[in-house]
Amino acid sequence: MSRVILCRFGELFLKSGNRNRFQGMLYRNMNIALAGLDGARVEPVHGRVLVHLPDDETAREAAARLRRVFGLVSVSVAKVVPAELEAMAAAAVEVATQEREATGVSTFKIEARRSEKRFPLTSVELARQLGGRVIQATGLGVDVHRPQLSVGVEVLSMDRAFVYGNELAAPGGLPVGISGRALLLLSGGIDSPVAAWLAAKRGLALEGVYFHSPPFIGEKSRDKVMSLARILRGWQALEAVTVVPFTEVQQRLRDAGPAELAVVLYRRMMMRIADALADQGHFDALVTGENLGQVASQTIQNMTAIEAAARRLVLRPLATYDKVETMALARQIGTFETSILPFDDCCSLFLPRHPATAARARDAESAEARLDIAAEVAAAVSRAERVPLT
Repeated sequence: MSRVILCRFGELFLKSGNRNRFQGMLYRNMNIALAGLDGARVEPVHGRVLVHLPDDETAREAAARLRRVFGLVSVSVAKVVPAELEAMAAAAVEVATQEREATGVSTFKIEARRSEKRFPLTSVELARQLGGRVIQATGLGVDVHRPQLSVGVEVLSMDRAFVYGNELAAPGGLPVGISGRALLLLSGGIDSPVAAWLAAKRGLALEGVYFHSPPFIGEKSRDKVMSLARILRGWQALEAVTVVPFTEVQQRLRDAGPAELAVVLYRRMMMRIADALADQGHFDALVTGENLGQVASQTIQNMTAIEAAARRLVLRPLATYDKVETMALARQIGTFETSILPFDDCCSLFLPRHPATAARARDAESAEARLDIAAEVAAAVSRAERVPLT
């Protein structure tokens, strides 16, 4: 019995005329995820993708990587056997026995799928036959509604079938890169990394831009952001981070307008700088971690005033999430523990006691008229440093 990983995709089934383009991007991203694993080979088949591996250890590592590929909904490390009842029964018994000994499961079900319609048994008949063999060999009980173990059997052709234990969940969504490219305004908080993950799940290829304000904000804050970026890189959700020195322009913005407008002025300048960087990198949109009503600056009026400074579509994946949902997702994707490290970012500097909650673009423009905005943007972009992620 050789080893393969059986990979399933979801939404790609809906892409009729464009399906080949979507699947091609998925295969590309899977190969990127598997880079460096000797002997790994991707084989597209009808309705599935197979990844062939040389041994069990490599298969486990490959499965862990593939579970982070957007576009896949689940993966299973499977045994490849001849499409014959006895061979499938032996493999099903082996899977059930190993799981019972390893985890102590007491109930199971067989989930059979017959893509090859020439196979003489229907899916129901095949499940019944194999279930009987597993009961006889292991003594496990059958529970078709809430089994502790599901043994999957798929007959994909007349010469081979696949037998596996429980499916391992993958993130689903669309393959990264299929929806275009966007620039993420990345901070060290909880929200923006989660926004990046959600944007990548919808097929956006992302780079980040981080605004750094030394000496008020130290290098540990920058290191924290880069750690978050590398976690996102593990999901193929971020390719690089551009670090923009922001101290001087932030101080000038603070001094230019009413104190209550400070946060709005900072964020409008960030939008302009991000837009200029997006021009250079040919990005299609901007992405932020803003959330409606979460803090004083994130009101409809303030976000409208901030977005008025942008020339691109601004996507806010978290706009309707509450904080509990965002934190749960941060834990799931592995960014939460890093995000809560006690190192501030530039948005925490020079904050007014009573920030504006209903700012208007014309009021912000009046304050900004005291500065040469185009020169400020050009200076910030010229000092920016792009850091590729590895």
